[in-house]
Amino acid sequence: MSLFSWTERPAAALQGGGVIAPDERLPWAQTAAMGVQHVIAMFGATVLAPILMGFDPNLAIFMSGIGTLIFYFITGGKVPSYLGSSFAFIGVVIAATAYAGKGPNANIAVALGGIIVCGLVYTLIGALVQAIGTGWIERLMPPVVTGAVVAVIGLNLASVPVKNMAASNFDSWMQLVTFVCVALVAVFTRGMLQRLLILVGLLLATLIYLVLANGMGLGKPMDFSGIAAAAWFGMPHFTAPVFDGNAILLIAPVALILVAENLGHIKAVTAMTGRNLDRYMGRAFIGDGVATMVSGAAGGTGVTTYAENIGVMAATRIYSTAVFVVAALIALLLGFSPKFGAFIQAIPLPVMGGVSIVVFGLIAIAGARIWVDNRVDFANPANLLIAAITLVLGTGDFTLKFGGFALGGIGTATFGAVLLHLLLRPQAAQAQPAAPPRD
Repeated sequence: MSLFSWTERPAAALQGGGVIAPDERLPWAQTAAMGVQHVIAMFGATVLAPILMGFDPNLAIFMSGIGTLIFYFITGGKVPSYLGSSFAFIGVVIAATAYAGKGPNANIAVALGGIIVCGLVYTLIGALVQAIGTGWIERLMPPVVTGAVVAVIGLNLASVPVKNMAASNFDSWMQLVTFVCVALVAVFTRGMLQRLLILVGLLLATLIYLVLANGMGLGKPMDFSGIAAAAWFGMPHFTAPVFDGNAILLIAPVALILVAENLGHIKAVTAMTGRNLDRYMGRAFIGDGVATMVSGAAGGTGVTTYAENIGVMAATRIYSTAVFVVAALIALLLGFSPKFGAFIQAIPLPVMGGVSIVVFGLIAIAGARIWVDNRVDFANPANLLIAAITLVLGTGDFTLKFGGFALGGIGTATFGAVLLHLLLRPQAAQAQPAAPPRD
């Protein structure tokens, strides 16, 4: 397969139901509805990450749409993924810019240079994978490692909705109401309603919140003033990058975390679809790397394939890449429209938290599925310890500091899993059965 034959893509086959494969699609009306659901799934994190770094959230939404379209075309429409703001950059960007934590980041330009170089390193790794294959990565990251890394992503993010998205007892109860609504929709509905479980559950929970908070005064009322005040159309705020050596040294190594995230996501989608997407791994890395460079060049955050949207795919069994084109186009509209952004931001935080609990849980289960599908032998103490230590490092957000560089829970879990596997590999290989063949 040529490195540059990215535009070769057959027309998506139209399907009416069941499992929808990456190269298939639902009727356009249903595809559009699924696109909205994916926007909802990515919106909270894609907005939260830039806020924590002092970036423009509207620009981050806009660049997530641009990045997703770049990824779609570079992968030839073969890999279902949405690219949103990466949380892996938060610690290093704050360190590189000395950001105080509130309002616009005055030193954002310095961070952007580091993000661009990080994207370049990521792209070069993708080119190497495309040229020589994925064998060397798979030797570093077998199923016991990738399953643990995917599970850790969901478990590490779990503290965000549980600790930061419920300011009161009422909010905690609303989170419970929200994930129960999603679960009820998933189990007791059929057809398109069941496929839109995240979106429908969120809408039901929002209506309940509106009645209890605005109508009965039990919680903080929903505020619609931001929607009324926001303009229908507004340009995102673009910023030019500045290349600083110290910032580059801090930020560029994040490329390794992005590789691990993307690898884990591809393995998760492979497990869910039953289709081997390894042949597109080099393209996926390149697509993510180029999207990160483009985002950084415009003033946006670094991007990554989003686990939140993989969780939605796991729940809906719709893997159509056409859905992500629709989601990307919606994100472009949101980026140019403060009005739409204000509408989605009006959704109560505990409701978004309840949805996040569902989605992050589904991500963790996707990691476990990698172990099951690849028959990882946990009777072998090497595999057992690799998985056990990795899960606790990531879930507990174990952090290591190297001067001004801090490696957070997902990073320490990722590198820890790889290093533990290299150390224990002779024993891990003894009882590891061959994975069942895939198409």
